[in-house]
Formats: sequence, structure tokens, C-alpha cells
Amino acid sequence: MRCGCSIRIADPPPPYPAIVIPTPRTVTFADAADAILAVVRARGQRTVIGVTGAVAAGKSTLARRLSECVVSTDNYLPDYQTMAEHLRDLPESSDLERLAQDLAALRSGSGTNIPLWTFAEHRRIGEQHVQTADVVVVEGLHALHALPRQHIDIAVFVDAPQPTRWQRAVTREQAGDRPWQIEYLDKFFHTVAEPTFALHAEGYRRASHFVVINDVAHVPGS
Repeated sequence: MRCGCSIRIADPPPPYPAIVIPTPRTVTFADAADAILAVVRARGQRTVIGVTGAVAAGKSTLARRLSECVVSTDNYLPDYQTMAEHLRDLPESSDLERLAQDLAALRSGSGTNIPLWTFAEHRRIGEQHVQTADVVVVEGLHALHALPRQHIDIAVFVDAPQPTRWQRAVTREQAGDRPWQIEYLDKFFHTVAEPTFALHAEGYRRASHFVVINDVAHVPGS
């Protein structure tokens, strides 16, 4: 995986000063990328952005608007065959220690290998090399968990109503995004993904610099 970004900024040595925003700033999805990148430019140094939100909130779509260097927390999921279904989306089931290490490397200016996990087989199938960039984005359900959060400069929470997200999830699966039947998606969405994320959502929101409202129906995103 090759990463890059059009924003060219200085690369001062660590430690990186934390960005200070007193309260979360609420922006629309349409305005989010410009607003966040304006803060990146003001920082004037390499920046790691963490983007979280529930299933189909629009995390991946926003992440791609922010940078070509995107690390998905999906790659740190457990092998599904070794994990009970109701445990699969819990943060403690993912390899978040490895994610934190990989973000630290990218933030310091080094490329690194990260896991490669596939929904086709529901397991890790290898490694992939990621080159760092001036803007690095980590996106996923637990991108703002305490372990990766210590290496994130700007935290973003994408918020969307459940009915809107459910319709997006169905549209995504019908397009072949993952090899899941709609019946299984329905079960996993409502009995695993939603209640699991709800346990952490308020904490992630409070830890965010930006809350992005993405309530337009039929917009793809994860």
C-alpha cells in the first residue's frame, strides 16, 4: 500500500504536541474534510487523524477524503473461527496493541508493515507495507480506543442515525462489499455490531475534536 497526501508540511522530531480544542466542533459531512484539514495545516507537522463511528456511519468515505494513507482497524480483527460471534467486535478482541505500535511508527515518519485481514476468509492472511505520509488516517469502530488514541492528534466521531446506517449497510452488501447474506448482516448489525459499539460510543464522542453529522441517506460508508 502506498500512501500520500497533497499537504506538504514540515517534519519536526517527536515529541508531537497535542492539539488542544476545548469542546468537540460539530460539522456536516460535506464540510468535514475541509474543516479537519484546515486544522492539520495550522499544526504544520505530520498528523495522525483517528476516525470512528458505528457501522456504515461514513468512516471510510471520510478517511479517503482526508488522505491516501488510511489504516483500517478491520486489519486488526481476530480470526473469526477462533472467536465467538458476540466477542468479535469487542476492542479487547482486536490486536490494538499492534495498531498502536504501527501508528507510532507512521507518526514518527517511518513506513511499517501492518496486518492484512480479509472479509472473504474472516482472518488475517498476511502483511502489507504502508508508507507514511504527512496525513495518516486510522479509521474503524475502535480507532479512538485508549491504545491507538495516544498516537492520534485529531480525533473524529462520525454520527449518523441507525435507520440511515442500516440502509447504507444493506446497499453496500448488495454491491458485493462483503460476502455476507442480508439475513446474516441483519443479525450481526443489530445483535453484535450495534450493542458493542454503543458500549464505547459516548466515550469516543467525548474524546473527539470533531463530531461529523452524516445523516444523508444512501451515502456509502463504513
